[in-house]
Amino acid sequence: MVKLVALYKQPEDKEKFDEHYFNVHVPITKKIPGLKKMKVTKFSTTPMGDVSEYYLMCEMYYEDYDAMKKGMRSEEGKASAKDLMSFAKDIVTLIIGEEEE
Repeated sequence: MVKLVALYKQPEDKEKFDEHYFNVHVPITKKIPGLKKMKVTKFSTTPMGDVSEYYLMCEMYYEDYDAMKKGMRSEEGKASAKDLMSFAKDIVTLIIGEEEE
């Protein structure tokens, strides 16, 4: 299983970020063909009790790398990427990985 991970740093306005992320971006992203599942984690603190550098992580799972590429090239994938850049381009990092059992 291949996953695309989006790591978001702390946004300036958390309420505005959450409103857009959960009500606009997530519904667009969930329509990407080949997306098997999507998990969102909101971070709170580090083990030392400090505020985390990261605010949120989204893991998007695909059967394999080709399925992910095909999904990203679809109209839905392009719409998700365009929306992402409209509200989070300065705070998001995207990483691709393979899950190990």
